[in-house]
Amino acid sequence: MLRQPSSRDIERFVRDSAALPLSYGPVGIVTSPPVGFDLDELTLTIGHGAAAFDRARAALEGWAHFTLGWVEISPRSAGTAIGTDVAVVIRHFGMWSMNGCRIVARVDEPSRFGFSYGTLPNHAERGEELFEVTLDSRSGDVSYRIRAASQPRAALARLGYPLARILQAKCRRESADAMRRAVSMP
Repeated sequence: MLRQPSSRDIERFVRDSAALPLSYGPVGIVTSPPVGFDLDELTLTIGHGAAAFDRARAALEGWAHFTLGWVEISPRSAGTAIGTDVAVVIRHFGMWSMNGCRIVARVDEPSRFGFSYGTLPNHAERGEELFEVTLDSRSGDVSYRIRAASQPRAALARLGYPLARILQAKCRRESADAMRRAVSMP
């Protein structure tokens, strides 16, 4: 799109996404990607101690890792329950895109929290992405991990594959920075 989508446009997009199947299969490919999918992962320490883990968990559950200025999640109040549909709204190269995703897995343990979403047919890519925070019981380190298995689906994503890969890497870095900031806030 050449203009920023309105709230109404995004609400309609998310509502219409509920009727769509996943654009790949089976669920869980982020663990062991099929041939032809790119696997990307970034893991880094974002804090230390139980209080930092609690902040990291709250930040991840509140989608702070998608507050990047050029990438946002909608609705902002979306939870992370399995089956939740969201739109990833991206401003790139002077254009806007909306990409449908659905939460497909969730982990909620005392020292590990996270979720994975899978792409819908109205997403430029095909695949699954994991977002996770962990508390190491020995060191006390709090880590944030993003792991994605993807391949281009839409024609523009295939044609602009090198640029799409650059944007994906930028998104991972900035997502980690957003989580680091969220955890450092008292």
